[in-house]
Amino acid sequence: MAVLSDIDINNALVSGRIKIESADPEGVRSSIHAASVDLTLGRYFKIYDHTKLAILDPKEKELISSVMRTIEIEDSKPFIIQPGEFVLGVTQEIVSIADDLMARLEGRSSIGRLGVIIHATAGLVNPGFSGSFTLEISNINRMPIALYPGMHICQISFEEMTTRVSESYADKKESKYQHQVLPEASKIHQDKGF
Repeated sequence: MAVLSDIDINNALVSGRIKIESADPEGVRSSIHAASVDLTLGRYFKIYDHTKLAILDPKEKELISSVMRTIEIEDSKPFIIQPGEFVLGVTQEIVSIADDLMARLEGRSSIGRLGVIIHATAGLVNPGFSGSFTLEISNINRMPIALYPGMHICQISFEEMTTRVSESYADKKESKYQHQVLPEASKIHQDKGF
């Protein structure tokens, strides 16, 4: 596999192998770096109401989503993430990738230096995925941190597969997060054999 350069990313955007839907298409073009594209933070967050349960049990099918609530932040207002807090956020952009590409979502160094982690484990984006990205945001700093809708929060890089996949994420019946727009709670209860 080979990582796409800025030239390859631009070519893939022109050909439609990569689509990045944004309210600011020019902003997307200016966010392309040598081997990645910056993505911005959306206005929606899902937070856990830890007072409702003593434990999160992934075998309890609807339990996880029942202890979460979605909040919307005004564009000019910050979302304050407290020390030790874990929330789900979302990118403003909707990204679609061809079935011969995969992608990796990573935090930005400038955000990491504040103590913000943008994904716990979900950095790999499968071929054929289309949707916004749910961000698993943690504050490991001792101080609260202000996050603003529209700020550059993470970056995505793309890798070319050696061949097209036999079944893309879009074609799999078990694709739990295809076409997500808001932050999505865990759907682990839908896993086969769980």
